[in-house]
Amino acid sequence: MKHDPIRTGKRKAVNVSIDTGIVAAAKEAGVNMSRIAEDAIRAAVKIERGRQWAEENREAMEGWNRWYEKNGHPLEAYKLI
Repeated sequence: MKHDPIRTGKRKAVNVSIDTGIVAAAKEAGVNMSRIAEDAIRAAVKIERGRQWAEENREAMEGWNRWYEKNGHPLEAYKLI
């Protein structure tokens, strides 16, 4: 697995409320609910961190986009094709 910067390798028990039908279906299917929940939370954290980064850096990115639109690609003269 790739390096996961939020994974510690340690486990912590937490309380989570899940619909009883979902719990029963997961048990019947042999689904590891802890693993699925962990993977889903990791994905949600990644998405939210990306959203926060985009918002925090929005002005800078808009500035770079304006510069690029005005000046073009800085290495255009070295383009091979």
